Amino acid sequence: MTLEEIKKRILSLIEEINPESEYLTDDDDIQAKINYCIDMIQNELARIKKIPKIATFEVESGTTYDVKDEVEYLYKIRNIEIKDAEGNSIGFDLFGTTLIPEGDGVATVKYYKYPVPITEDTPDTYEFEISQDILEILPYGAAADILKNDVAAQFGRVYETAYQSALQKLDINTNEMTYYIGDGVDV
Repeated sequence: MTLEEIKKRILSLIEEINPESEYLTDDDDIQAKINYCIDMIQNELARIKKIPKIATFEVESGTTYDVKDEVEYLYKIRNIEIKDAEGNSIGFDLFGTTLIPEGDGVATVKYYKYPVPITEDTPDTYEFEISQDILEILPYGAAADILKNDVAAQFGRVYETAYQSALQKLDINTNEMTYYIGDGVDV
């Protein structure tokens, strides 16, 4: 789903859409903050239902690496494995995001990432990395943020309630696995 599609959903939800406008709305305040509200909510949702990623990079013995500099938009490290040219595992020390390998090789980092940030200059063709179920919730959170200062109508609270309710129903499991144990294994 694209940024433009999400904007259309949000603006339709809050009844501020104008398909004739270049910005999809005639409201200057909404136009100025919609991208930032979408970005804040997508980051919140990505911490709830994480975006998995795998990255590799070459390492040298005794050199200090900050994993944040080696992978894109690091949120949390899940696993690191370092192997030499022959495929043998290499030990390492990890403190926070600081990695010090005990040999030369290739580090494979399995991690969760933040989505690519959305700014005021992000094109409407931006493709979201978060899952479809999260994309269905995002418009309610963004609508709540956009309208939170609308004290008279209280619409911000209505959308915040809908957003929180949808969050409670969200399945945060990223996958279900089946394990197969081959012949000749005693359990």
